[in-house]
Amino acid sequence: MARGLNKVTLIGNLGKDPELKYTNSGVAVATFSLATSDSWKDQEGNMQERTEWHNIVAWRKLAEICGQYLKKGSQVYIEGKIQTRSYNDKEGVKKYITEIVADQLLMLGGGGGRPQAEQGDSAPMPEPAPSKDEDLPF
Repeated sequence: MARGLNKVTLIGNLGKDPELKYTNSGVAVATFSLATSDSWKDQEGNMQERTEWHNIVAWRKLAEICGQYLKKGSQVYIEGKIQTRSYNDKEGVKKYITEIVADQLLMLGGGGGRPQAEQGDSAPMPEPAPSKDEDLPF
């Protein structure tokens, strides 16, 4: 039986500074939004632009690097996979969130002495499955 492929490659700019937190077991997790833009000419010849926002999650050493070096507006190349998970909000309503779990990062646009390429750990990622908003790592 053939296995599937879940791979995402994005180049975009951070919409906010990364939020770095640690799980109860001490594992680093960083979250941030990434904007990617697409432009085209419509039928009348006018330039159109659309921005798509992506929720990014990085774990372990890659999360710490994101928290240390990335800022709002930073341009980055991200490789990872799409993941959808669910949680219950404060009223007990089940909510879903789709995120990109980053496993590789390349900082673009210069930056005087910053590391230019980093790769995440290959160990399996813990499954964040919070039962209420307070348990969310971001």
